[in-house]
Order: sequence, then structure tokens, then C-alpha cells
Amino acid sequence: MTTTREVSVIGLGSMGAVLAHTLVRNGYRVTVWNRTRAKAEPLIKEGAAFTPDIVTAINASPVIIICVTDYQVTRNILEPENVASSLAGRTLVQLSTGTPKDARDAEAWIRGIGADYLDGAILATPSQMGMPDTPIFLSGSGTAYQKSEQILKVLGGNLMYMGEAVGSASAWDIAALSSLFGLMIGFFHGARVIEEEGLRVDALGSMIAGIAPVLGQMVKNTSDDIQKEDYSEPQSTLEICALSFELMIRQSREAGINAEIPEFALKLFSKALNAGYGNERLGALIKTLRAGS
Repeated sequence: MTTTREVSVIGLGSMGAVLAHTLVRNGYRVTVWNRTRAKAEPLIKEGAAFTPDIVTAINASPVIIICVTDYQVTRNILEPENVASSLAGRTLVQLSTGTPKDARDAEAWIRGIGADYLDGAILATPSQMGMPDTPIFLSGSGTAYQKSEQILKVLGGNLMYMGEAVGSASAWDIAALSSLFGLMIGFFHGARVIEEEGLRVDALGSMIAGIAPVLGQMVKNTSDDIQKEDYSEPQSTLEICALSFELMIRQSREAGINAEIPEFALKLFSKALNAGYGNERLGALIKTLRAGS
């Protein structure tokens, strides 16, 4: 781990501003750059140094954190020749939103101009930054990780370095978001069921939070089945699981509520049933997804 107390933060949107604030609060000498000075004013009052010149911001620190809308915006900011050349010999940590391909393209470009590159994905909201359990996925250059690890631990205590394959961080991020929002979409339908029965939606949320370890274990068991490609001897077959969605659809019609979510899910399960996977474990559904549309 390399120790440095200087860091530059490029981009002061809702997340970038919080990153800079967290670093200043923890005693780092932070230089910030943003297209407009107004967003930097609160940070200047806290002790950050603002510069309107991107090259000056880069030259101020050995580690540069960029957190903007996406990788194309990163490229637009850093691509001018005088800017790109100033990155040589420095470490760029990308915390913008993108795909594994975005990460691979960015790494090739950044390495080509002589800088070290680390790709990251923050799995948290701005208000959750700087906590011991704040998760940040990271991947790419091992030396870049070592140079920036201490800085990044200030931003999120739960750093997960996924290795040298630079696309790994964004892949893990997208997979985690898919899992999260898949749960939330199901919850929204459940909330409508609860509302129509005159029950409390917050009680449903509390119940889900209480059984979260059980749900997590179900996901873990299914992931093991998929990794081993073993869908035999099911405790509950894929066909039986599909009946749950038929039940949800019938209840929706009886209650007069929107049934789009269970109808969509049943279509996926029906494909698996038609493919002959009905007597296998739930994880066999992935075989249908692998086959495409």
C-alpha cells in the first residue's frame, strides 16, 4: 500500500462532491475540478483547493479520481492532448458508471498515454459514503490499487478488489444492481397486493428485512447449482415455482391490480417449461436465458 495525502477529484456531481468532502474531512489535501465553480464553493470553505484548469488539477496529485456521468464524459474531459499528456506517470481511478467494455476501452487508452488505471463501481448512494461497510468494486492494475487503496478505504470501508481483469468491477456492479432491482420490482408488486388488502406496506418491508438471511441463502444455493450445472433432485421443481406466478396473476385479476410483473416472469418460466426443464431445480431457468430470445 502506497501512502499519499494528495488526491484530485474530477467532477462534482452529487457523488463526486461527496467523495471530495469525505476526503477533506479525513485530512487529505484535495484539489477539485468542475466545469462550474459554484459546485466547488462548499468544498473550498471546508479546505479543498479548486482550480478551473483541468491540467492544474491533474498535476496537483499523484492519484486522480474521476466521477462523472459516464465514460464518454471522462474521455471528453481528459482526451485533449495537453490534458492527456499530464496524466503520464499518475494513477487514474475511474468511479463513473459504465460497462465492462467501457472499462476495457478506458484502460487501453489510459495505459497508452503512460498512466496507471483502476476501474471502480460504487454500490451505494452519496449519503452512504465513508462508512465501514460501504461497498466499492474495483478491478484493473494491481499497482494502481496499491497506490490508491488507502484513499479509497476512506470513501468506503468494504473495498472489493476483483483482480487485474479490468471489466470485473463493472460486471459485478451490474450483476448486483440486477439482483437488487429484481428484488425491488417484485416488492413493488407485493406492495400492491398488501395495499389492496388494507395492510401496511412498511410491515411488508420489515418482514422482508427480517427474512433476508433466508432469501440470501436461497440465492447462494441456486448460484451453487448453476456453477456446478447440477439441477437434479429438486426440493421444489421449476414447474412448481411457475405455479406461484399463476397464483399471483389470478390474485391480481381478482383484486383488480396491475399484473405486468408476474405476467412477465411467467413468460420466462414458460420458456423453461417448454424447453423441458420443468422437473429440474429453479436454477435451470438460466439455461433458457443463455439461449437468448
